[in-house]
Amino acid sequence: MLAARGAGGALRRALLHGTGSRRGGAAMAGDSGAGGGAGSLRGGAALGCPQHVVDLRSDTVTQPSAAMRSAMARAAVGDDDYGEDPTVNELQHLAARILGMEDALFVPTATMANLIAVMCHCQRRGAQLLLGAQAHLHVYEHGGAAQVAGVHSQALPDLPDGTLDLGQLELAIREAHGSRYHPRPELICLENTHSSAGGRALPLTYLQQVRLLAERYGLRVHMDGARLMNAAVAQDVEPARIAQHCDSVSLCFSKGLGAPAGAVLAGRRAFVAEAWRVRKLLGGGMRQAGVLAAAARIGLEQAEVTLRRDHDNARRFAQGIEELNSPLCSVSLVAVETNIVMVEVKGLSPAELCAYLQAVSEEELAETGRAVSVLLFPWSERTVRAVWHRDISAHDTELALNKLGFVARKCQEKLAQGRGPGPRSTGGH
Repeated sequence: MLAARGAGGALRRALLHGTGSRRGGAAMAGDSGAGGGAGSLRGGAALGCPQHVVDLRSDTVTQPSAAMRSAMARAAVGDDDYGEDPTVNELQHLAARILGMEDALFVPTATMANLIAVMCHCQRRGAQLLLGAQAHLHVYEHGGAAQVAGVHSQALPDLPDGTLDLGQLELAIREAHGSRYHPRPELICLENTHSSAGGRALPLTYLQQVRLLAERYGLRVHMDGARLMNAAVAQDVEPARIAQHCDSVSLCFSKGLGAPAGAVLAGRRAFVAEAWRVRKLLGGGMRQAGVLAAAARIGLEQAEVTLRRDHDNARRFAQGIEELNSPLCSVSLVAVETNIVMVEVKGLSPAELCAYLQAVSEEELAETGRAVSVLLFPWSERTVRAVWHRDISAHDTELALNKLGFVARKCQEKLAQGRGPGPRSTGGH
């Protein structure tokens, strides 16, 4: 069991940090321990055919577009710590207007934006933060709320659609409210879209109910809106319709919007003024940051067209998996609302499936005439994650679906013959 976990972890790290050209470049090594004989990749050139890589690990892997690179090169800049970078100022004003907030602050990452929000809303050490047990802020941000802000997090079970049970949420607040023994609840954090729930967009009625509950007990609401623009496109509403139910909201530019870096934290003017001080404390002042803000603005301005296409491609992939009708993998179509598809895997581990999809075999080349390497993320014990982004076309989506069909078919053939589940690889180290 421990050995298997180690192998899966090694593959997960390799997939996260793998390098090489997105189109026909250097081969990426497979994890032979996790791959059950999949071995390592050899480049497409070694097989006599250029390799085509479809990278669906995350929407953070995008390259800056030509328009972004041009805007970055031409950006007017100044010292943002003095409030003198005109491109940053323009981006902050634009983001605040889109989100329906009084002001916004440009920061290096959404993780920092979330931590700043917690520190501004919970200025009493030991204050209580309520959020979902699978929330990005709780699981993937290294406990910053605790180790930097000194805030106690109470994690509640997430429902399958990424929401919290409102009855449980109110009970947790009531138990602590006015108690001399419990930490004092001061903040509720929501995540929209909810990554661990497969990119589900939180319903507007739910957001309204959470806000009313918070007001009843004197709490504030922060939204980790790293993919808030995905939610707005999926629900066909202005982003401000979502953000209006929150005291503050973060928005990431380096996920679905495709910029190389950056995020904003938006809220009331006094809140953002305090957020500037906390950003300084955390080392987030970036001086001539207009070169990054310029790319972020392009991503924000093109968001609707880009994200709608990403959602359509993700939906097509999910429908294709359903049409495969393979016992190896399945999806819940109702859960595919934005750019994330969670694929349930049976008969082999997620790490093994990822290794087979990444590998390029002579058998595949002979059958299909293509050398296609598909990168997915082994998300959990029985799930792999695929995320669409600006660099993935409809054609890439079909190639990924065809590769999955090929792998599923070969695995079934091997299982039927009583052999290992994987297709024969091109050899390895």
